[in-house]
Amino acid sequence: MRNLAFSVLISVVSINAWALVPPDYREPPSDLTAEIEAGFQLNTGNTESSSFNSRVKLVYDGEASKQEATVKAYFASDSEKTTAEKYDLQLQSNYKLKEGYIFGRGDFTWDEFGSYTRLSTVSSGYGFDVVNNSKTNLSLEVGPGYRYSMPNQTDDDPSPRSTRELILRAATKLEHKVHEYTTINADLTAESGKDNNTLTLDLNYKNLVFQDWAFKIGVNVKYTEVVPEGSEQVDTITSFNLLYTFQ
Repeated sequence: MRNLAFSVLISVVSINAWALVPPDYREPPSDLTAEIEAGFQLNTGNTESSSFNSRVKLVYDGEASKQEATVKAYFASDSEKTTAEKYDLQLQSNYKLKEGYIFGRGDFTWDEFGSYTRLSTVSSGYGFDVVNNSKTNLSLEVGPGYRYSMPNQTDDDPSPRSTRELILRAATKLEHKVHEYTTINADLTAESGKDNNTLTLDLNYKNLVFQDWAFKIGVNVKYTEVVPEGSEQVDTITSFNLLYTFQ
């Protein structure tokens, strides 16, 4: 009789627990998302080598605003010396409106082996979603900015002078879910100024491997109209990374 009562009690507790926590229960989505990735990289252009790269991205998406911060690091060396060392910092803050958003953005690059060793761009403007549904998000941004550029040293110009100029920045951002496990991202950014113009395409393919782990293939192509003598106008970075997402 005691065993029967115990069995009934266990059954009741199990039924109540099942009702409180259904088997398909998931934690509600967090406003904060973090991505960490690292992997192998191939460089062509001003730097040609095999190398290691890493990236950390933090996104806080609240009701009234959205904050993004991204840090990228690229490093390469051969048997004799370091051949590539580059660091990128991208910061953006969006203030949401009923239609679209107002943004402030900062892009900072340190590249010891690039055509420009220091690049800093600060911009602001207006952005809005052209398409926004469960599978596709396409947004456009446009606004004025200010750019600082320091060219790399060359034999003809061992002491280059920096340039400072007002620019117009326009960007298109696309995120498309092919299906539940596969996502394609494409960002196209154009910066136009009196002294120089640039066009950057950042394209990546992400496929979920296991839970929060994903395999990511990325291609970053940047075209710079005016570069120091002996430098390439096009820089291409191809990366093969393993990515982990915290939500």
